[in-house]
Amino acid sequence: MRTTRLERGTEWLATGDVRPTKQRVTLAALLVGDGHDRHVTAESLYAAALERGEKVSLATVYNTLRTFCEAGLVQEITVDGSKSYFDTRIDDHPHFYWEDTNLLTDAPAEELEIARLPEIPEGTEISKVDVVIRLRKA
Repeated sequence: MRTTRLERGTEWLATGDVRPTKQRVTLAALLVGDGHDRHVTAESLYAAALERGEKVSLATVYNTLRTFCEAGLVQEITVDGSKSYFDTRIDDHPHFYWEDTNLLTDAPAEELEIARLPEIPEGTEISKVDVVIRLRKA
């Protein structure tokens, strides 16, 4: 039996204990329906939804992506302090940010080596280290 995009999206929402509203299932299907990981902006996901004839507002896309983040289904990667990408691959891994095209892609984690981190302030702990390697054409 073959799993459809909508079924895969619904199953994915269940892993995060997210209530499967029609719009959430639609957006989840766009994100994970084909089984591949994605790096999207709210705007690119909104455009993909419109392209498929879905009736959804940009505000709903933003709110839904926030819900997915809170449920641990996607992680937010911020570039330039203002541009957010949402990654369906939630394990710790580095990224390439392609400045010429504004794309975010996975970088090979096995090639990254962090030798040392600075001492952190007392009473704190490191929750995560984000590595975004910015690239542009030479």
